[in-house]
Amino acid sequence: MSATEIRTRVTVLAGFSAAATEAVARALLSTDPRLILVSHDLANVHEGVVRRTVRSADTVLESGHTELVHGCISCTLREDVLPALVRWSRQRPGSDILLALPPAIEPEAVAAACAASAVDGRAVSDSIRLDSIVTVVEATGFLDELASTDDLRDRGLHAADNDDRAVADVLSRQVEFADTLVVWGSPDLDSYDNARLAALLHRLGPWAVHARIGDSPTVDCTTLAAQILRSGRHDPAVPGMPGRTLEGFPIGVHDPDGDHGVNALLFRSRRPFHPQRLYDALDELTSKALRGRGQLWIASQSDTAIAWESAGGGLALRSLGAWLAALPSSRWDEASDMRRLAADADWDLYYGDRRTVLSFVGLGPDAAATTSLLDSCLLTDAEIAAGQDAWHTLPDPFAGAFTPAGEHDTPPVTEQVAS
Repeated sequence: MSATEIRTRVTVLAGFSAAATEAVARALLSTDPRLILVSHDLANVHEGVVRRTVRSADTVLESGHTELVHGCISCTLREDVLPALVRWSRQRPGSDILLALPPAIEPEAVAAACAASAVDGRAVSDSIRLDSIVTVVEATGFLDELASTDDLRDRGLHAADNDDRAVADVLSRQVEFADTLVVWGSPDLDSYDNARLAALLHRLGPWAVHARIGDSPTVDCTTLAAQILRSGRHDPAVPGMPGRTLEGFPIGVHDPDGDHGVNALLFRSRRPFHPQRLYDALDELTSKALRGRGQLWIASQSDTAIAWESAGGGLALRSLGAWLAALPSSRWDEASDMRRLAADADWDLYYGDRRTVLSFVGLGPDAAATTSLLDSCLLTDAEIAAGQDAWHTLPDPFAGAFTPAGEHDTPPVTEQVAS
C-alpha cells in the first residue's frame, strides 16, 4: 500500500451544540471498538491550559492537559490537537480517529492547520488524512442561534481575549465548510419547522451530504456510521468560503422563490461598487438575510479583491489579495492552478478577473428588492465612462481598510471592517 493509503483517517465532528456533537460521537464509537475519540476542553484556555481526553467506546485511553504560551485557537491546534492526532495514529495504526471540536474551534482552521503544519519535523499530512468534515446541527436551537446577535464572549465561549467572533458567524462557517451535515432532530418539532430547517441547511450547505437522526428515542448507530465514517468526502483542494469563488467553486444557489419560507439569491456583476453608495447600503443589506457571503470589488480600490461575510446583523469585509488583472503576468504563477483556470474561463476584456459574486440566504427576504439595492450601488454608465483615474477619487469610507495590492501574494489575509 502507498503511504497515502495507510494514513490514519480522521473524521472531524464540529457543531455549536456540544451536547449534540457528543451524542453523535458516542453513537459512532459504539459501532467500532477500534475507533477512538479525541476531544478537548477549552474552559481554561484563557489561563493557557487545554484539557484533552482520548477514549474508545468503553475505555478512557488518555486524560491530560497542555500548558500553552498563548491561549488561542492556533496555539491549541499546533501544540495539542495535531500532536495528539499524530501520536495516536502511530500508537493505534489501523484505527480511525474521531476529532470532536469544541464550539469555538471552526473546522476550516483544523483543515488549514493539518495541511500546513508539522509534528516532530514531519508534515502532519504524512500521518493523517481528513476523511470528512461533519457538522452536527441541533434542530431545536439552530435558527435562533443563526439569528442571534451574540458574540462568543457573551456565552463565555471565546477562545482568546481578542476573540470577537459572533455566534452566527461561527455557526455559519461550521455549516458551510461541512462535507456532511447531521441534524439532531427532536420529536417536539412540527413538520413545518423540520421542513424549514432542511430548506435552510440545503441553501447554506448545498454541497454537503445531509443526514438526520434523533427524532425517536433510539438511534440506528450502524446506519449513522455508514453515512459518516470512511466516506472520503473531504477534498483538501476546496478552499474556505472567503476565497471559494476566486478558485472557481460555487458559493450558493439562486432560488429567489424558495420553499417553506426560505430563499436564496445569487448576485453577479462585472461592474464595481461605488464605495459611498455601498457603504450607505450596508445596514439594509445585512438586515435582509441570515447569511451573506462572497467576493466583490470597489471602484476606488479596484486592484483588491474583497471578501464579504455577514451573519447575525454584522458584516466583515476582508482583503483576499490582488486580482490577477492587477498583477504583472510574471506573478500569476503565485496563484493556484484552480484560480488561474477560473480567471481564464471568465476573463473580461476590460476588467480581467474582477467581478462581484454574492450569495444571500434568509427567511423570505425580497430577492428583487435586494437585487435592486445592490444594482443601485454599482457605478452608473457615466461613472464607468469617466475611467479608473476618476474612480480612485470617489469618496471612500473604506479607505485604508485593506492591504494595497502588491503588498501581499494571494488569498487570504485578515483585514476587517465591521458594520
